[in-house]
Amino acid sequence: MKILAIGDIVGEIGLNTVERNLRALKQEFEIDFTVANGENAAGVGITSHMARRLYTAGVDVITLGNHVWGKREIAQFLEDDGYILRPANLADIAPGRGYGIFSVKNKLLGVVNLIGRCDMNFGPDNPFHCMSRIRKEIAQHTNLCVVDFHANATSEKAAMAYHMDGQVSAVWGTHTHVQTADERIFPKGLGFITDLGMTGPMNSVLGIRPEQSLRMFRGDVPVRFETADGPCLLCGAVFTIDENTGVCTGIERIRREG
Repeated sequence: MKILAIGDIVGEIGLNTVERNLRALKQEFEIDFTVANGENAAGVGITSHMARRLYTAGVDVITLGNHVWGKREIAQFLEDDGYILRPANLADIAPGRGYGIFSVKNKLLGVVNLIGRCDMNFGPDNPFHCMSRIRKEIAQHTNLCVVDFHANATSEKAAMAYHMDGQVSAVWGTHTHVQTADERIFPKGLGFITDLGMTGPMNSVLGIRPEQSLRMFRGDVPVRFETADGPCLLCGAVFTIDENTGVCTGIERIRREG
């Protein structure tokens, strides 16, 4: 089973890039299932219209992160649509769901979305305890499970991978918008990469117009951030998973201009 994970989609330019390139990319790598982080599709947050565009482009499941409520109207869509996930370790009263079980090649695949707590200025439940609970629930149905851990600290992401090694098939990081070159398979068969990177404008600071980011760091009067223009990157990774054992047998980073 080949699973394509796409890093944070930033703005209209990121959406357009997915729409232009995903079908061909899935064909090239013989992808069976695609998970994309869409929490920055609207710059901050995502709308139901944008989510539907990603489905039409070929995304199977959308994950979110700390900007889940950037567009408040998404709340009802999270309740109604089973293919968009918000972090599972948010408060129980939050709308939507944090994981799902999906049919892929006559097998069942669990997909989990978590948010980290280090340097996130956020107050979620402990992601490690939450993941342990969820894994027990998913294990009743399948041994195939992947996790999008939307977190800032590289240490927290690596710790989650060790925590879940031998229990899930893959853990990948999102949020930092910078692709890391540390893809590897852990001793008990978990595939891991610290961060997938972003699907957004190359000539930017994490997707934002450079001059606006400079204003902030220089201490100038702040302005509302806008997505940069110009050529775009599509970043992510392909995880190859043994359908019978749930073990990850290969990882390939993807970084495409277009």
